[in-house]
Amino acid sequence: MAQAVLLIGGNLGDRLKYLNLAEELIGERIGAIEAKSSIYESEPWGFQHEQNFLNRALVVNTALTPLDVLEKIGSIESDLGRIRLSNGYSARTQDVDIIFYEQHVMLTPKLTIPHKLLHERLFVLKPLADIIPNYVHPLFGVTVKELLTVCSDKSSVWPYQTQGKQAN
Repeated sequence: MAQAVLLIGGNLGDRLKYLNLAEELIGERIGAIEAKSSIYESEPWGFQHEQNFLNRALVVNTALTPLDVLEKIGSIESDLGRIRLSNGYSARTQDVDIIFYEQHVMLTPKLTIPHKLLHERLFVLKPLADIIPNYVHPLFGVTVKELLTVCSDKSSVWPYQTQGKQAN
């Protein structure tokens, strides 16, 4: 078994429903969810849209290879209504990214691990810091917590509130 760290999120439709459905499908198709961060809300990163994103990080125990995880992610996103319009950033019902897979470093046309932009995105680092603050980035040699401290991203990311209570 291996530990994969995933980030899930979306900004179209019933965002919380899609987040919960993604977790359920990940548990069924990829592996047992061992840890999950709080849910964070953030403004879109890299493009403009009127609806904010909800994001959550997950640690998943899996028997799948990284490429098999990627294949399952594609089917989960598709089942949840994700439509890929271009190579650019766009609004979506649900996005699932592999952030880390153990201490693997992988650079292929289909998959890059660790995720190549994770250190530049607060909406990734804040949820990661909830569940793996002391995890050492295999290329940078610093912890997630340290990456969060030096991140230059100035976008707004805050704990998601639902009916006056923080979502779990």
